[in-house]
Amino acid sequence: MYLRSMRAEHYRSLRAIRMDLGPVNLFVGANGAGKSNLYRALQLIKAAADGQLAHEIAAEGGIYSAYWSGDTPKHKKARIRLSAEIVDEERGVVYIYEVECGFRPTEAAAGFTHEAQVKAEQLSIDTGRRPHVMMRREGAHISARNADGRMEDYPDAPLVSETALFLLGDAGHYPEISTLRHMLGQWRFYHGFRTDAGSPLRQPCRPVTAPMLDEGGANLAAVFATLAHTRQDTIDLDRAVYDAFGGAALSMPEPDETAEFGLVVPDFPHRIFQPRELSDGQIRFLALAAALLSYRRPRFIALNEPEASLHPDMLPALAAMIGRASADSQIWVVTHSTVLAEAITERCGARARTVVRRDGATEIEGLSITGEMRAEED
Repeated sequence: MYLRSMRAEHYRSLRAIRMDLGPVNLFVGANGAGKSNLYRALQLIKAAADGQLAHEIAAEGGIYSAYWSGDTPKHKKARIRLSAEIVDEERGVVYIYEVECGFRPTEAAAGFTHEAQVKAEQLSIDTGRRPHVMMRREGAHISARNADGRMEDYPDAPLVSETALFLLGDAGHYPEISTLRHMLGQWRFYHGFRTDAGSPLRQPCRPVTAPMLDEGGANLAAVFATLAHTRQDTIDLDRAVYDAFGGAALSMPEPDETAEFGLVVPDFPHRIFQPRELSDGQIRFLALAAALLSYRRPRFIALNEPEASLHPDMLPALAAMIGRASADSQIWVVTHSTVLAEAITERCGARARTVVRRDGATEIEGLSITGEMRAEED
């Protein structure tokens, strides 16, 4: 499975942008250009699958904060529009999912003033001939294709904050919708790991095998223990820690009542430094290592400014981990660091896309209106 393309309209600084994507997608640009808005637009698509779209928009101030602040053409409704094309190579199927959300009508009693209301959704699948609509939603009306191939009305009306993708994907009667929801649910977005004294990264965690890192990093110790004691293969992890920390090594005891880890450095070979003693950069690098080198890597991994708090000497090791992860996962990286971008390009061959702001709107230099990079940018 891989994300072939994405589109976003009227979301924050994204007036209208569509782009094709590759195995490794690398974005650079100045502060305020809108790199993180591209990242967030994809995160909102995953939130639609998780049933958290309205919650995520509420967390950033609600629909009035999230909606494009520029002019909206009179013939277009004031809506945030997001879509993604996802290819299932094994089955030869392309999933095309679109969702629109907007404001509460002034005359309506349903919903809250600043709540993002889901206005429309559509899921189509394309097997090579022509797309077939599997689910369509307009307002509170949802229809979906049943097992006999006929479109039928879904009997329950959703709340204005609920997505049909979540409701029907959880119903058990619509396999294509459930498949897409599962695919999107496996995406991981890693940004802003807490590194303060109370950070989950610095705490022991439940002794449960962990195939991949939670987005907040609370199962970090369990991810390391799973690699060491379940897979019994920490070669990539050991190399990354050795390179990033000048010859250091992780201590990963088999979990008992909790899962824990520590760090052994060359200058003090007989002492294990506990997570609470590590610097912000060290603990953040270890979280990135768990995200990129876990037992079972997500099909899609997005990193937003992963270089934050890292010492420059750690960046080559980070680029190496990204290169290793790209063998199994599609990667999305937003970075301010030209050093990291160049190192990723050297290892993965992915050319950085430069994000700029023109007339208040986020654009990507060299990106055509159809979503392809122009020849001179190749």
